[in-house]
Amino acid sequence: MPRDPISTAKAPAAIGPYSQAVRAGDTVYLSGQVALDPISGLLIEGDVQAQARRAFDNLRSVCEAAGGSMDDVVRVGLYLTDLDQFAAVNAVMAEYFQAPYPARSTIEVSALPRGAQFEVDAVMVLD
Repeated sequence: MPRDPISTAKAPAAIGPYSQAVRAGDTVYLSGQVALDPISGLLIEGDVQAQARRAFDNLRSVCEAAGGSMDDVVRVGLYLTDLDQFAAVNAVMAEYFQAPYPARSTIEVSALPRGAQFEVDAVMVLD
């Protein structure tokens, strides 16, 4: 099955040897997004909620570049450097998704790229 890379200037450029997303058939695998500003490439300032909003905005931009929307996301992975921030991130996620919600995992990690507090990746299925 062919793999088609997805790229948009409305989300931060990849900072390594990977694509922002890859489409294989009807499934789009979205790489992790942290709170990088798509124009400057710098991590935004602010608390975990501000970083989560920027990361979800970046994710939404990649979804749209792939021809979908957040409503097409079937699974998300959330990565936090402090699991005590779970409720704050959960509240932000509720701003971006509606029922039926995607499946989800939430994992505490020791560090994230560029010193971010939050990262999100996802899988999207298109019709």
